[in-house]
Amino acid sequence: MGNKEVIIKSKKRVQKHGEVFTPKRIVKMMLDQPGIKEACESVTATFLEPSAGEGAFLIEILKRKLSIVQKNYNENLAQYENYSLLALTTLYGVELLEDNAQRCVMNLYKIYNDFYREAAEAHETKVRDKIFRAAQYIISKNIVQGNFLTKEQVNGDPIIFTEWKLLDTRANQKKLKVQRTEYSLEEIAEGTEHESGYIHGTLLPVEEAQLSLFDLFEDEISDEEPEKNYRYLPCWIEDVHLEEMEEIDESDTN
Repeated sequence: MGNKEVIIKSKKRVQKHGEVFTPKRIVKMMLDQPGIKEACESVTATFLEPSAGEGAFLIEILKRKLSIVQKNYNENLAQYENYSLLALTTLYGVELLEDNAQRCVMNLYKIYNDFYREAAEAHETKVRDKIFRAAQYIISKNIVQGNFLTKEQVNGDPIIFTEWKLLDTRANQKKLKVQRTEYSLEEIAEGTEHESGYIHGTLLPVEEAQLSLFDLFEDEISDEEPEKNYRYLPCWIEDVHLEEMEEIDESDTN
């Protein structure tokens, strides 16, 4: 009884949010349809789940993608690490309810963690903390709590997703480099294009964004500095969590 699949959490949630989870057997049947099945077995094919729930569809897709990585990109653990992270970047989800969104994130991470540890054991090599951090970061950016219909987060801000573009598409690369570019869900729907590395809105690195008492004093004696705009730099996929960026020289855009 403890392993009984939960389809409905409560009548209240069904009435208020129309929340009914898709049974696992139905998920697998739907993903086995021609065209979809092949996409699930592609490391680079992207999926967006507009009502992710606890991640039933995304979990099954991730399992299939990681199985392909195990089969085709597993000469050594380093290659597995890179391609498994690439597979993870292709899965996106929006979920309205906070507890579901959190559970979806945790479920995806558990699947990634289990597959990674299995690969490390097969290669008789230790797992690396930075790979776990990169995986956590990618999942946190790709799964967003919000309303897919309004294209907004719960606080009213636009839903933002990251495109993780693979920069070297030659077959069987051992180490992968990606370019991160941000788009709002509205921009994705409209087919908007941004320059590589675009960051949605003005963003300051954490060190510069922190406010100290000295900053308050300097504001009184100096002219207000203009806002700085940044863009993401290309980076190795295992380093995406470092958020490497550079200040944009406005003279270059004129």
